[in-house]
Amino acid sequence: QVQLVESGGGSVQAGGSLRLSCAASGFTYSAYCMGWFRQAPGKERERIAVIDSDGRASYAGSVEGRFTISKDNAKKILSLEMNSLKPEDTAMYYCAKGRDNYCSLDFTYWGQGTQVTVSS
Repeated sequence: QVQLVESGGGSVQAGGSLRLSCAASGFTYSAYCMGWFRQAPGKERERIAVIDSDGRASYAGSVEGRFTISKDNAKKILSLEMNSLKPEDTAMYYCAKGRDNYCSLDFTYWGQGTQVTVSS
């Protein structure tokens, strides 16, 4: 069965950096779109970064230039490098598996989430 396990969250001061990881299993990892989402209390879930099976990435405007998504197909690890963090980046961060390879459909499996807290 599909499993996604996030790690790497924590507390950091504004301007700092964190790297999130997501270990995937139970499916042909290299063949699917993968993504990172976040949800802050009282807000809707936000899609922040996705990467397709060819390694092409796209970002939400709120994180572009600060966050970098990457995909290690050999290790089945999805990563999110987060730099220049802001208090508004505080949220629960989720890794997700797309339904297809080019990120044109919805996301069907989700990890349990990892908390990121940025203090000013």
